[in-house]
Amino acid sequence: MNQENPPFIPGFYMLKVLLNNTHLLGPPRTILMGLCLPGTCQLRDVVQMTRASRTTQQSFEILGVRSPTLNNFSLWKDSTFQILCTVTIAVTLLLVAGTGYDIGFRRRFENNLHIKNYTKDLNSESSSGLGCTTYDLTQSIAEKMNKANSDALSIPTGINNNNSDENLTIDPLSATDEKLSMWAELLLSFSMVTNFQAICDRNVGNDTIPSIHGLRALSMLWVILGHTMIVVFKYSDNMELRKVVENEVLFQAVLNGAYSVDTFFFISGFLVSYLYFRTNAKGKLEKLTQGVNEFTAGTYHFFGLVGYRFVRLTAPYLYVLGVVEVAMRYLEQNSVFEPPTQDHINCPKYWWRNILYINTFFPVEQMCMLWSWYLADDTQFYIIGAIILIIAVRHFKFAAGILTVFMISAWATTAYIAFSNNHMPNGDDPFALFDKIYDKPWTRLGPYLVGMCVGWTLFKTNCKICIPKIVVVLGWTASTITILYLLFGLFNTTLTKIAAAAYSSLSHTAWAVACAWVIIACSTDHGGWVNKLLSAPVLYPFSRVTYCAYLVHPIVNRVYAMESDSPIHMTPNNLATLYLGQVVSSYVLAFIISLSFEAPVVTMLRIMSHNKSK
Repeated sequence: MNQENPPFIPGFYMLKVLLNNTHLLGPPRTILMGLCLPGTCQLRDVVQMTRASRTTQQSFEILGVRSPTLNNFSLWKDSTFQILCTVTIAVTLLLVAGTGYDIGFRRRFENNLHIKNYTKDLNSESSSGLGCTTYDLTQSIAEKMNKANSDALSIPTGINNNNSDENLTIDPLSATDEKLSMWAELLLSFSMVTNFQAICDRNVGNDTIPSIHGLRALSMLWVILGHTMIVVFKYSDNMELRKVVENEVLFQAVLNGAYSVDTFFFISGFLVSYLYFRTNAKGKLEKLTQGVNEFTAGTYHFFGLVGYRFVRLTAPYLYVLGVVEVAMRYLEQNSVFEPPTQDHINCPKYWWRNILYINTFFPVEQMCMLWSWYLADDTQFYIIGAIILIIAVRHFKFAAGILTVFMISAWATTAYIAFSNNHMPNGDDPFALFDKIYDKPWTRLGPYLVGMCVGWTLFKTNCKICIPKIVVVLGWTASTITILYLLFGLFNTTLTKIAAAAYSSLSHTAWAVACAWVIIACSTDHGGWVNKLLSAPVLYPFSRVTYCAYLVHPIVNRVYAMESDSPIHMTPNNLATLYLGQVVSSYVLAFIISLSFEAPVVTMLRIMSHNKSK
């Protein structure tokens, strides 16, 4: 009684109980109880004490008990963590070496320029008496040094195919007149100075649609908002507030955040089609397959496209996958909260499914890094799109027929699944039937195919379409109405079973059609202030790191929630502050991952493909 602290070392335990007989609380519900007990208590002791407290009036079932004070988990003994540390150290050394070599090379090159231009100035003064400055010339050469790398990243990168598609249009450029070995060029690809300048470049390539940048960047903010709300709802202490906010009209924009993913599918299909046709029109693809038959040439193109994309995406993806496994294993052992998914179990078993981009073919309970379903679907769509595009070069009508068949099949399949499962898009949870509708490629293909059609259209017209004013007005009106209806149209409405199936089938494609008008209008000088917003240079850097931001932002969400020692209390001010913090943290990490893995890989692929073409 006289001691300030208890006469034993305390321990903390989390008891998960299912209450079956809850006359006051309504139907059976699960509760989590935090227990402070002597640290010598084992998990089985807590279970026995809980069962011993049962009375005839109580009816409950113990679902589990956990304790962060009893875990023996050590990061330094974790094999995945050791691999991550090794990779991190190796990449850090390459970044330091590449940056140092780049800075030294720039200085040496500028000194040589000053000497040459000083000699030239003396000759000029002796003949004409006129002097000149070498600063502008030196600056232009320095810019030329950046051009090879900046071109690789100045074209928008994103969640979808990113640079892997857009780099089809890039010509490898020599940084200077001085010949560098391939190893020197590969080392320079890790230069943080050059890569950061490329990411933050306020210019875009000639083969780029600038409005794509803004559409991608703003959609990423929408994705982060939706995922932040999911985490907040799971780890809040006033969960009943969710029932209140879900009945507000404006909150429907959060509940319907799945359409942001359709925007990325649309962008992905658009870039694949637009850039492939432009590259083929310049004759660059034919150089790679001269002297072979049509089937062999198509096969070369296909494996070249798929292989380039695989290498391009997998480097940062594999690193973040390891981070997810380690982070969730650590949090599962040390957090007072239960993890939202079983990544600490699934990732060691099924990581190979992620690397092969086939994880959406398996049950969601076995999925590692749940949000990676998008990367799997997008890669599968890319494979389908590559086949259609390769065929379309010589057999356009046949390729168009294949695309139409895929589109109708996706609509019919989605409608059948929704109808047979009685799916109500206005009443069910947004992630209802996740394993049957939400993440399956055969239900999400529509927006990608719409993007491919728009890409071909803008290529064929060279982004020069004369649209009458009345058509422009009707187009913007129809697009705005479609977007608003898809976001808010089902609020407090009831659909029949057939109407619900039709809505589930066509709504995602309808969203892509609305996005299609936005891109067509902005690309043909009919976008007005919308085009100015989406093409704002300030959005370019955020657009270029969207892929990495998508990879890392759920980790930020989870670490914030599970590292807390108390639930999140939801209020409008708290949610706004939390969301802004999640955005900033996610993009800081995205820039780091992009500079460390994404940008170097893109540049190395460009260098190796250039050397191979020689």
